Amino acid sequence: MVDMGTFRNAVVRRASGRPAGEAEELAGQAGVRAAVLVEGASDLAAVEALAARCGRDLAAEGVCVVPMGGAMSVGRYARLLGPEGLGLRLSGLCDVRERPFFDRGLRQVGAPADAVFVCVRDLEEELVRALGADRVEGIVRDEGELRPWQTFLRQPAQHGRPREQLLRRFLGTKKGRKIRYGRLLVEALDGERVPAPLDGLLRSL
Repeated sequence: MVDMGTFRNAVVRRASGRPAGEAEELAGQAGVRAAVLVEGASDLAAVEALAARCGRDLAAEGVCVVPMGGAMSVGRYARLLGPEGLGLRLSGLCDVRERPFFDRGLRQVGAPADAVFVCVRDLEEELVRALGADRVEGIVRDEGELRPWQTFLRQPAQHGRPREQLLRRFLGTKKGRKIRYGRLLVEALDGERVPAPLDGLLRSL
């Protein structure tokens, strides 16, 4: 049986215009029934971490979370995966500024726009707000990044900003950090404080 990662990689290659093999055949072998379109790898990490916390195996359920490398690609992925392509049920997770791209991309293939779940600013802000600044700083400390965090705080450009905003910005200052903390912050959430966009998305699948 083909694993979901193999199918996901084939989709990304095809959407990028590179040879991808038979995505249709891989979809059947992997048992894919639905695709969640997200902007990047940090969103993928957060969605899969939340599913695991809830005792769900999205791959076993036939759900593939697809990082598109940017919201402007949503139309291309929707055509490939949606009713005009592989016939998968589509949903999405995006930032509020990306909502027009998602609405237009899904509308063009006849997929329901109400399957898109929108973060107020971005997913990192949602997670930091849900946990609170003290808890997030504790996670940063536990990850051995207290010194980089303190160095970041001393930068003149950061003076006067709210701590939650500073933490959000800090997560994006090093390659790979958002991906790692996307998983860590979700794993630290209390069950009743899951951000509404993430909670709504998972319940819809």
